[in-house]
Amino acid sequence: MSTPVPRPAIAAVPPYRPGRAAVSDDLKLSSNELPFAPLPGVLATATQMLGRMNRYPDAGITALYDVLATELDVEPDQLSAGTGSVDVLYRTVAAFAGPGDEVVLPWRSFEAYPLAIAVTGATAVPVPLRRDATHDLDAMAAAITERTKVVLVCTPNNPTGPVVTAAALETFLTQVPSHVLVVVDEAYVEFVRHPEAASGLAAMRARDNVLVLRTFSKAHGLAGLRIGYGVGSRDVIEAVRVAVPFGVSDVAQAAAIASLGERDAMRSRVDAVVAERDRVAAALRSAGWEVPVSEANFVWLPVGERAMDVAARCEPVSVRPFAGEGVRVTIGDPAANDLVVEALAGGL
Repeated sequence: MSTPVPRPAIAAVPPYRPGRAAVSDDLKLSSNELPFAPLPGVLATATQMLGRMNRYPDAGITALYDVLATELDVEPDQLSAGTGSVDVLYRTVAAFAGPGDEVVLPWRSFEAYPLAIAVTGATAVPVPLRRDATHDLDAMAAAITERTKVVLVCTPNNPTGPVVTAAALETFLTQVPSHVLVVVDEAYVEFVRHPEAASGLAAMRARDNVLVLRTFSKAHGLAGLRIGYGVGSRDVIEAVRVAVPFGVSDVAQAAAIASLGERDAMRSRVDAVVAERDRVAAALRSAGWEVPVSEANFVWLPVGERAMDVAARCEPVSVRPFAGEGVRVTIGDPAANDLVVEALAGGL
């Protein structure tokens, strides 16, 4: 008996592998979550919205777009929200690339990139990072062909941590044809302290072929509510807004608005994470580990074939190994961070 057969592109897509489960939330340093409770007022706002769960959410995401437009100095029709920035990523790639097209991306980078490309039937063109874990933008520019429809730039890069500088991004963008969409993924932008870091928003304002991705999952601590957004030109956003109706819940929309109203508290928490990130990185370097300069809420250990062994040494703390490449350690509660530092004190 015959059975339905999925498209070859779908059948070839490997499953996304989330961070390893931990014995407790405090010991989970594998998923780049914040170690803090919800920001003041956010939990109360979200809880109140649960009282109308019998109603559909605002499909137009009107109130959040109005607040974000003011926050970012853009127009509401330049915004497209989704269930995390990864949802907006998937919709963006699907809107602009398909079978026969190519998408250029840095690698190693965010695990979802190859998956988002594969489901469209487009071809991923991965470009290796430089030895210092930064984007090789010259090589990425050289990889663009007449088949290229989208280029992905991740800054800070997940899982390695370095940023793309403003000068490097500007030089790169001058080499990208205007019909090719450049997606600048800034999921960790709030943690950046590099004085010369690129601004995706500045690039987007200067060029119609730039789309910026941002999220409430990281600095705002709303990972469980799944809400992120893209910012771009009206024409690009119109295509990206083609989505499943009512996808973003009212709880997530309301929590995001409330979180934007707690900027000072959010920045204070981010500052604490940044200080802890720098402390952990310095301690690991002192122990003999190679640690690229991270501008995100994690550090990267490029240990190659020893990745699984290094991750095992950190137990009971759960970190994120990438087999054959390295280990990413989220910056969490200082006590959990100390356990990792102690476990790795002897060096490789």
